[in-house]
Amino acid sequence: MTSPGVRTETAGGVALVTLDRPARHNALDLATAAELAGLWREFRFDDTVRAAVLTGAGGRAFCTGLDRSADVPQPSSPYSLDDPLLRIGPKANDLWKPVLAAVEGMACGGAFYLLGEAEFIIAADDATFFDPHTTYGMVSAYESILMAQRMPYGEIARLALMGTAERLGARRAHDIGLVAELTPPGAAAETALRRAAVLAAQPTEAVQGTVRALWAAQEATRAQALAHAPQLIALGNLPPDRQAALFTARPRGTGAAPPPVR
Repeated sequence: MTSPGVRTETAGGVALVTLDRPARHNALDLATAAELAGLWREFRFDDTVRAAVLTGAGGRAFCTGLDRSADVPQPSSPYSLDDPLLRIGPKANDLWKPVLAAVEGMACGGAFYLLGEAEFIIAADDATFFDPHTTYGMVSAYESILMAQRMPYGEIARLALMGTAERLGARRAHDIGLVAELTPPGAAAETALRRAAVLAAQPTEAVQGTVRALWAAQEATRAQALAHAPQLIALGNLPPDRQAALFTARPRGTGAAPPPVR
């Protein structure tokens, strides 16, 4: 199964789902976001798929969130928000088959919608995580709420507030429990497929019930927090032209000092 932004291969009960926009660091345009949501819904009815691995093509990035070229018109009310990434995760589409994330390279911003709904994360030891929102005048709301379910408060606070000023390295992410397993560079997807094969070999009813139980343990707190997100974003975001100016002014090229990785 293929689309312009997503590739899917299934073998032995495991679906490998690859975000396939490497030239854009696997950023999601609206078509790819819709395709990803549709794929999770399809898996609900496909009994040949009992587990899934989500990864990104090219090795440089897992996903960098919403493609900045995407045009998403917004209502004028601060109590309403149209966010095309809200439906890209498996849980948002009522899929309770286990999904593992295999991270190579960067995972940032809107990638957290996906990482926040994975059962666990396997990452190459040179992978990095960061959240650029505040640097470009945007509130990190949905991303921070989802990741706050997986990380100690001080860690997600630092990640969200520091913006592009630093990167959370895979080893530190493993130390704090965000990443379940580290691999050499280039081996994250292969390792995740092996782990997913174990899950696919278990009785699927028991596996899905356990996934649902784990999610229920944090669902109420998450739902209450997410209810505040639209107005926080509407009130706290800079106007789009000021966001664009900050993005354009970011340091680029070989002369720019790379942010520190911790």
